Amino acid sequence: MRKLVSSGSPFEPKIGFSRAVRIGPIVAVSGTAPIAPDGKVASPGDVYGQTKRCLEIISQAIRDAGLGLESVVRTRVMLTDISRWEDAARAHGEVFSGIRPASTFVEVKGLINRDWLVEIEADCVAEG
Repeated sequence: MRKLVSSGSPFEPKIGFSRAVRIGPIVAVSGTAPIAPDGKVASPGDVYGQTKRCLEIISQAIRDAGLGLESVVRTRVMLTDISRWEDAARAHGEVFSGIRPASTFVEVKGLINRDWLVEIEADCVAEG
């Protein structure tokens, strides 16, 4: 059974993707940008704040797929300026310090919106 999860992002129908997809015990969460509830960029210029927003969206998508954060086995954090990785790491650690998924932080040339400083993906596996 394939379950598609939407976050309501205007990019989902335009690009043709789901925020998350669950097949059996596996949930894959798409690259998640710091989009505020009003559709604007959350926390402009603030890597920590943008990372927190990405993780809020991811957390909701995982819940909507029927799992919890403890199911996260891997995250990928893409930053437009790797020198600011510690700000992203602080937000990531606040969420995942007790879960400790495999994680990668990489620098990318750019993201869809140049005001996005970070984008995050997550992979989950349900236990049992």
